[in-house]
Amino acid sequence: MKAALRLLVHSNLFISLATVSVVVTTVVLAALPLEALPLFIVFAATMFVYTVNRFTDLEEDEQNVPRRAAFTKRYGRLWLALGIGLYVAAIGVAVALGLPGAAYMLLPLAVVLLYSVGGVKRVFLVKNLVVGLAWGAIPLGVGYYYGRLYSLEILFLFAYITTMITIAAAIFDIKDIEGDRAEGIPTVPNLFGPRWTRLLSLCSTVAVAAAVIALVGAGVLPDEFLVVLAMNAYVCAYIPFATPDRGPLYYGFVVDGEHVFLAALVVALEWLVW
Repeated sequence: MKAALRLLVHSNLFISLATVSVVVTTVVLAALPLEALPLFIVFAATMFVYTVNRFTDLEEDEQNVPRRAAFTKRYGRLWLALGIGLYVAAIGVAVALGLPGAAYMLLPLAVVLLYSVGGVKRVFLVKNLVVGLAWGAIPLGVGYYYGRLYSLEILFLFAYITTMITIAAAIFDIKDIEGDRAEGIPTVPNLFGPRWTRLLSLCSTVAVAAAVIALVGAGVLPDEFLVVLAMNAYVCAYIPFATPDRGPLYYGFVVDGEHVFLAALVVALEWLVW
């Protein structure tokens, strides 16, 4: 079981499933028809971005997550070829179908250059926000694809996903304290320690939940959007256990699994209740 989970995490298959889950959540909550193409585009872009990042972060991973570094050294080129192939195929399909905004398919490449090559990750909090915005762009992309970019549901999910992923990125940095210090990368755990990082993340997650309740209570959002509070509860449940000694399966499967959890719940409620 652990070997299978490590394969899913180290190969970036699971993180790609997580971003696809954001698409599913967005489509269901915004009452849009589910189509295969946006799912494929997001999956392909995620495989490309995260696989490239495995190589650019290899030195840090050798200290922070040696098993993942070993996996990258042994199998990384195969997964990189797959990631590049899927990404190029997604661009080709978008261009061939004449999708509006096909040029935006180059944004994942820009994120790779900005994060891994441009030195953004060495600027305090900026790297966390870049990761958050990259994930927040998924609901925006879904809204653009369906011609609903400026709908309230899409804009809310953009803000919500961006904020929650920024929080998760700070939690992720707890496992990388030693490697980040060695590389001179300032992070919240490096500056304030794991305990304060957990407390700040918990407070932020509760504040986001309060904002959601306020928006629904004021009638700005439909009652169905209260379902996202389940993810806030999920995040609050894993934060206390986020310590430097937790392995990549905890962070790569439990933490990254928050969006898979939310999408599964949203789909279940769509079938059973809504």
